[in-house]
Amino acid sequence: MKSYSLDEAQDLLIGKVGTPRRDQFEFELKLELIGEMIKTARKERQLTQEQLGELIGVQKSQISKLESNTKNVTIETILKVFEALKAKVNFKVELMDTEVKIA
Repeated sequence: MKSYSLDEAQDLLIGKVGTPRRDQFEFELKLELIGEMIKTARKERQLTQEQLGELIGVQKSQISKLESNTKNVTIETILKVFEALKAKVNFKVELMDTEVKIA
């Protein structure tokens, strides 16, 4: 039986880095992590989903959805949540070594 490293397994099962399928997987994984960070920060602040919702003006169900599925959320909402949680947010933008072409 052949063993594989995590990188090799991901390349085989999801696709190599830079392919559309792999890019989509990486994007969804990052969104899932944002939801987990919100949940962890909320619990550290000893807030219920309902209390956090009241702080930013949304229903408990919206906080629940945000923590479990951040696919349909705006950056503005994410920033409001972290602001209410008194959490610092950093975004890293990294330009790739590709040329931008204008049509």
